[in-house]
Amino acid sequence: MDLGIKGKTALVVAASKGMGKASAMGLAAEGARVVMCARGEAALKEAAGEVKQLPHTHVRSHPRRAVGNDWTIM
Repeated sequence: MDLGIKGKTALVVAASKGMGKASAMGLAAEGARVVMCARGEAALKEAAGEVKQLPHTHVRSHPRRAVGNDWTIM
């Protein structure tokens, strides 16, 4: 299926598992550059590694950390 997103950048939150991970994989398979964000660094690295296995993918992953009541991207 061609969604017309090849070369576009997609931000996927909660991307370490479940629907977020599936969304990241689907977007990458369509040729989008994917930025993945999730709270768990280990699970996020594992999911990003799986997405990077797809041909012609560009993936960046960023874990989120809580500092007090503020969330930051590390």
